Amino acid sequence: MKTILLAACLSTLSIATYAQKKAAVKKPVAKKTTITKTTRVISGLRTGLDSTSYAFGTSIGAGLKTTGLSALNYEMLIKGLKDSFTGGKLILTPQQAQENINAAITKASAVKNKAEAEANKIKYGPMIKEGQDFLEENKKRAGVQTTASGLQYEVITAGTGVKPIATDSVLVHYKGTLLNGKQFDSSYDRGEPISFPLNRVIPGWTEGVQLMPAGSKYKFFIPYQLAYGERGAGADIPPYSALIFEVELLKVNGK
Repeated sequence: MKTILLAACLSTLSIATYAQKKAAVKKPVAKKTTITKTTRVISGLRTGLDSTSYAFGTSIGAGLKTTGLSALNYEMLIKGLKDSFTGGKLILTPQQAQENINAAITKASAVKNKAEAEANKIKYGPMIKEGQDFLEENKKRAGVQTTASGLQYEVITAGTGVKPIATDSVLVHYKGTLLNGKQFDSSYDRGEPISFPLNRVIPGWTEGVQLMPAGSKYKFFIPYQLAYGERGAGADIPPYSALIFEVELLKVNGK
């Protein structure tokens, strides 16, 4: 009887031990914890301060990128940031630092603008050709005159008043269209003329309106170089657009 009891106890103990071993094998929780810790170590964001510091870094980097800069010495960037933030000794005076910043941004902007201009010339090539072809044919029409700059104009109504100079302010009515006839602006539609200094407008206007005696109405055909150039203006005037304006010079206001 004792032998049977002992065997039963041993059997129960063996089953319990096996169950414990089997249960011990099924513990994926520890593995998940290890992965999480490893990920934190790799990312470097161990604390809230780490996250905040990194966030400021991404913000500064994004701001610098908008200037057109393509490369920086990151060690010196961090040193400059640390020296300034902690009150350390600065290698450059504030004036020297600003001069360096201005020079770098000016250079980067020039490179960026040149690249954009080249890309736009390819993109808007057909529009450039359309403008050139139009002006080439338009200058052959009777009554159309062309200045040395390439500005073309046609006299609709000849006035007898004084002619303005570039430093004068003038009162005009006008309407502006693209070559396809799409209107992008009109003082007539607004119901009132507008005054402006002649030296504060596009070159085609500055030159053209000086040709007009007060009381005149002219039609101007303006190459893109004398209009809004390679950048255009807003959503209505694409880059490299030749423009047509009807301008009525109502009054020369003077300086």
